Amino acid sequence: MAIKLLITGGTFDKDYDELTGKLYFRDTHIHEMLKLGRCRLQTRVRTVMMVDSLEMTDSDRKIIEEICCKSEEEQIVITHGTDTMEETARVLGAVGLPKTIVLTGAMIPYAFGSSDGLFNLGSALSFVQVLPHGVYVAMNGTYFPWNDVRKNRGLGVFEKLS
Repeated sequence: MAIKLLITGGTFDKDYDELTGKLYFRDTHIHEMLKLGRCRLQTRVRTVMMVDSLEMTDSDRKIIEEICCKSEEEQIVITHGTDTMEETARVLGAVGLPKTIVLTGAMIPYAFGSSDGLFNLGSALSFVQVLPHGVYVAMNGTYFPWNDVRKNRGLGVFEKLS
C-alpha cells in the first residue's frame, strides 16, 4: 500500500520573493524533492493547506485529524511547520489511530538550496515504514513519540521532554 503524504505548508514549502524579501507559499516542493531523492516508494500526495504553522488553528488541526482518520493508508507522513508541529502531533496522538503517522518539516526552506528538508523528508519516509503504530515527529535523523517532544527554540532543534 502507498504512503500518504499530507502537505500542510510550513518552511518546507516556502518560496522567497527577492523584491520584497518575504517568504510566501506558491505550491509544494514535495514532487520535486521525491524526484531529486530518487524515491522508489509508492506515495499518494495530498495538499491539505499551505499555512505557516504559527497561523495554524485548532480547526486546521481538526481537518488534518479527520483526513488521517478517513485515510485508507496506514502509513502517513505530514509536512508541517516546525513552530507548532508538536501541537499537531499531540492532537493526532490523543486519537490513538491504528496507523503510523510521522510529522516532519524544515528549518530552512527547500527553495534556498541548503535546506534540511530533503533529509528530513527521507528520514520521515523511512521511519513511517518501520515504526509501530503511533504518532511521531521526525527531524534531523531522529524520531520522537508525540508525547515526548518539544522544539527547543534556543537551540533550533527538537528534543525529548524527559
